[in-house]
Amino acid sequence: MGIKERKRREREIRRQQIQKAAKELFILKGFNSTTIEDIAKKAELSPATIYLYFKNKEELYASLNLITLQYLHDQIEKIYKNAQLPVEKKMLKFKDAMYNTFQYDPLILRNLLHIQIEDTLSLLSKEMPKQLNNLSQKTMRMVADIYEEGVRQGKFREGLGIVHADIMWAMVTGVVIYEEAKRKINPKKDFLKPTLDRAFDIFYRGIMRSNGKKGSR
Repeated sequence: MGIKERKRREREIRRQQIQKAAKELFILKGFNSTTIEDIAKKAELSPATIYLYFKNKEELYASLNLITLQYLHDQIEKIYKNAQLPVEKKMLKFKDAMYNTFQYDPLILRNLLHIQIEDTLSLLSKEMPKQLNNLSQKTMRMVADIYEEGVRQGKFREGLGIVHADIMWAMVTGVVIYEEAKRKINPKKDFLKPTLDRAFDIFYRGIMRSNGKKGSR
């Protein structure tokens, strides 16, 4: 391994070290209560070193979101490219991909909403929002394509694929946020999985044509 390659790998390891420390603190303390100094201490680095890798705390926060979006994209892509699965089975498996992504990173929805609703975008480098947007669009486009394929096959009701992809994502987001809020008040009330299963069952029944007939509405 050459010097240049070794330095690149060392830099990537250091970047992951910072992200791991930040993620743990954001989960434990929340975004607003976590400082760059806290992250530096957790990562056993200096604050100045953190700024060599990330413009600010918001940029670091967004980078975690990018990692999780990539995880979701990869799961969706595996389902999308599986030629053995019929479109209706693919649509059902998209739910599992979204649930698994939340399990992989419970911060995902908090991150997304923080970035989209707050003034976070104005604090990021120009490249970061582009990366987030491109990855999100690619992921949702695959869901939309499967829906539209189902329409062509006469299995799903007619409609724009991207609209139904948005509805599905909004449904999952709403259920997760609501159920997680209840669980924080009472940890014994962990009904996320069964509630999500039921919500998706209602969505799935709603998009299917009755008996697979094209004339059904």
